[in-house]
Amino acid sequence: MKFKWPVLSVLFVIATVLAGCDNRLLVLDPKGPQAATQAKDIMLSIGIMSFIVIAVFALLAFMLTKYRASKQPKDYEPPHIEGNAIVEAICVGIPILIVAYLSFVSVQSNYKVEARPEGYGDKEPLVVYASSSNWKWHFSYPEEGIETVNYLYIPTDRPLEFKLYSYGPITSFWIPQLGGQKYAMSDMVTTLHLAADEPGEYMGRNANFSGKGFAENTFDVTAMPQDEFDDWVKEVKKTAKPLTEEKFNDLLEPGHLGKSTYTGTHLDFSPAPEGHHHGSSDESGKSNEHSEHDSMDDMHSEHESMQH
Repeated sequence: MKFKWPVLSVLFVIATVLAGCDNRLLVLDPKGPQAATQAKDIMLSIGIMSFIVIAVFALLAFMLTKYRASKQPKDYEPPHIEGNAIVEAICVGIPILIVAYLSFVSVQSNYKVEARPEGYGDKEPLVVYASSSNWKWHFSYPEEGIETVNYLYIPTDRPLEFKLYSYGPITSFWIPQLGGQKYAMSDMVTTLHLAADEPGEYMGRNANFSGKGFAENTFDVTAMPQDEFDDWVKEVKKTAKPLTEEKFNDLLEPGHLGKSTYTGTHLDFSPAPEGHHHGSSDESGKSNEHSEHDSMDDMHSEHESMQH
């Protein structure tokens, strides 16, 4: 009975904390094929780890009960027991098998989420340049000729190809219900493939700490059918103001802003970095190769100057 009130107090605190939280786990509520693959892997890992934890605690309870201390004389010496090869093989072999299996699943899933979403191979992707600054997100639609700040409209049932980079510190582009995060850097472009299967509103944010404004470095994502997306593009072209270089430079100043929409994109006067993340298009590969040659030439010149 002496443990009754402490236990009840702990349970009360846990219940109070959980009652004030949003119980939705967005990564386990996927709305796209990439996120569905990752959610499946997460649940698989949770299931395997839960089985391991339950088995270990069951064995612990069995050992504590069966081999608990007994009333033996002080001069009692337990018998010498050699190691058991079967037990050692089980203790070592099972973890190896588990790690090998999870590694295989992780590598296989990684190739899936890095490629264009399955089932969309015959559809042309919507290319969006997503760039970050302190502490905003800029979304450029080069094909549509429009740009938005701090919000993103996307069509459903169509592959999405995001080109990520930063005008400030390293950030991380993340829409939990559509897929995993990927870094945006100032000196290169990284490519992220996503897709939305269902219309709806999703949360997006910067998942990498980037200064005092990091907590509010978020953006809203709205997925809609293709015809509604086309209507939105037409409306933006009729009503939005053009994005000038002067206005874009003002947007890059550190601080928080609301949502805004423009015709044209900053790619015309402030293009994305030329370096590309490995695994993208042939043009990216050429850029990488060119950068590597430039780096080697710089190192060679520096070595010669040091010799002289």
